[in-house]
Amino acid sequence: MDLKHFIKTNYKHFNAAVLAEAAEAWARHIKEGNKMFLAMAGALSTAEIGITLGEMIRKGKIHGVSATAANLEEDIFNLIAHKHYKRIPHYRNLTPEDEMELRGKHFSRITDTCIPEEEAVRRLEGGLSSLWKKAEEAGERFFPYEFIYQLIRSGALKEYYEIDPKNSWVVAACDKNIPIFTPGWEDSTLGNILVAGVKTGRFKHFNFVKNGLEEMSYLVDWYLDNTKDSSIGFFQIGGGIAGDFPICVVPLIRQDLKKECRFWGYFCQISDSTTSYGSYSGAVPNEKITWEKLGIDTPRFLIESDASIVAPLIFQYVLNS
Repeated sequence: MDLKHFIKTNYKHFNAAVLAEAAEAWARHIKEGNKMFLAMAGALSTAEIGITLGEMIRKGKIHGVSATAANLEEDIFNLIAHKHYKRIPHYRNLTPEDEMELRGKHFSRITDTCIPEEEAVRRLEGGLSSLWKKAEEAGERFFPYEFIYQLIRSGALKEYYEIDPKNSWVVAACDKNIPIFTPGWEDSTLGNILVAGVKTGRFKHFNFVKNGLEEMSYLVDWYLDNTKDSSIGFFQIGGGIAGDFPICVVPLIRQDLKKECRFWGYFCQISDSTTSYGSYSGAVPNEKITWEKLGIDTPRFLIESDASIVAPLIFQYVLNS
């Protein structure tokens, strides 16, 4: 029994039923000639979401991404330093002294996985620093993801690949040349490194990296261009800025630019945030109708579960459709 058949046969109620319905609606949305936008928070890149997400992008099931800057860089960290990662199966039992020992060995822990600073962070920093300097000296400006694409396309990282690059969702996005929006990019290891570089005089300024307002302006143009003949769905993993930033593009266009545009044509969020007043991540999708983000007929789904379990299942379902 393939995964799609298994889900349709067994996932009948509660969050399982919503998972099946959301996956089928996504598959139908794409079959009707529409597109899908992915918003991704959390630490999904370190959870190796690229194994299924990379294939989704290559097969044309996802056409644009908004991700926390950590997800952008951590996919590349995993690509070039995977064999040096350290897994901690019993991470719940770690004492503060155990954590200090990991810190002393330059391991940064994300739940059960530790990222090695030297092989991951410093290796990527070295490759990007030369591109940053080149852009600064040439008076050129790029989005954060464009620098990553330049580095991938240069081939400078290939000697360090420690996983099959088909399991890197950023490499897949680079190959398909789809945009990766990273609102709040300064909240990342690479963003911190650039700030330090300017503070120490390594770089003269920050201007060679385009900022968040410019990302929003680009998103407006991208959205209008990609909804001329079809609609775009919105699949959100987690909450926070990765989702809040891009979903606002529709009310921006409709209310602030006073232009007509399509609503997002599909909406699904995977979240383990409890639905509550004051919790944006736990707000029900219906609330987005009042903000002119979704229309009254937009298919809407909320799956209250662990994204590291749910997202690969939905991705594989759509790939099997």
